[in-house]
Amino acid sequence: MKLLPGFEEEYKKRHDEIWPELSRLLSERGIYDYSIFLDEETRTLFAVQKLKANADVDNLSEEPVLRRWWKYMADIMETNPDSSPVEKPLKKVFHME
Repeated sequence: MKLLPGFEEEYKKRHDEIWPELSRLLSERGIYDYSIFLDEETRTLFAVQKLKANADVDNLSEEPVLRRWWKYMADIMETNPDSSPVEKPLKKVFHME
């Protein structure tokens, strides 16, 4: 994902105040230990989340609270026409357990 210039503090503030209903939805769907990192030079955001064995995330993008969150964040990051964040898949080059 990519943050627009000058919105680093606002992005952090909004996530520090994440909506309880969004946090609850993510937890109920099996997402835990969720972190987002910022490359300050490129404004690239990198999210890492762990999923429980029974996680149900296939249709998460259809949830109304998540769609409202996307619209809330759309003014400070690159987005698709539906307000979802522009995401770029990354190629795994290393993993260690």
